[in-house]
Amino acid sequence: MNKFFQLLFLCFLISSITMAQKSDVKVQKSDVKAQQILKGVSEKYRSYKSVQADFVLKVENGQNNSKDQQTGTLFMKGNKYKLQINNQEIISDNNTVWTYLKDANEVQINSYESDDNTISPSQIFTLYEKNFLYAFSEEKTIGGKVIQFIDLTPNDKSKPYFKVRLAVDKIAKAVQSAVVFDKNGNRYTYEIMKLIPDPRISDNFFSFDEKKYPGVEVVDLR
Repeated sequence: MNKFFQLLFLCFLISSITMAQKSDVKVQKSDVKAQQILKGVSEKYRSYKSVQADFVLKVENGQNNSKDQQTGTLFMKGNKYKLQINNQEIISDNNTVWTYLKDANEVQINSYESDDNTISPSQIFTLYEKNFLYAFSEEKTIGGKVIQFIDLTPNDKSKPYFKVRLAVDKIAKAVQSAVVFDKNGNRYTYEIMKLIPDPRISDNFFSFDEKKYPGVEVVDLR
């Protein structure tokens, strides 16, 4: 799994948690019903101080019809996050970003920078509001739950993906999945298997302690 789609997953999970009400001008360009649904999701998740989300990533390759599946966990507290997937961890305390490669026992250290590739709740709020249009697609009952589907399309047509479909549990007001459709015919489906609100997480959890990883190779790119 490349870094782009790791960050993309964070994008859509965090945006579902942090998105606030849009301006009237934006509503005219997007779908009012979709806005109301996402506003309900936002109001619920914004009350949480921290979140733990266990997810499954399913990758469907449109060129050779191959499929792959991975599991991971995302922890968030304010602007801090830790993403655990496969044999790596990406950790940020909003000042530094550590990428730990388990197989190589190597950690790469970068400074946190506020740009288009940086993930934080405040950045995602701006990204979501300015760079996407959203529209209600349909409503289905799946597994006894009423699921509402919302399609997101990027304003920037140079993006490698052309659509993202969110599935929202109508009663729980929770995002169940996000499907990313890229221009090469691939699909990346992120299913939220379990979400734990307000887990007890210390601030130290969002930093990399070299003492806990004997022999780790440190590559400082700051």
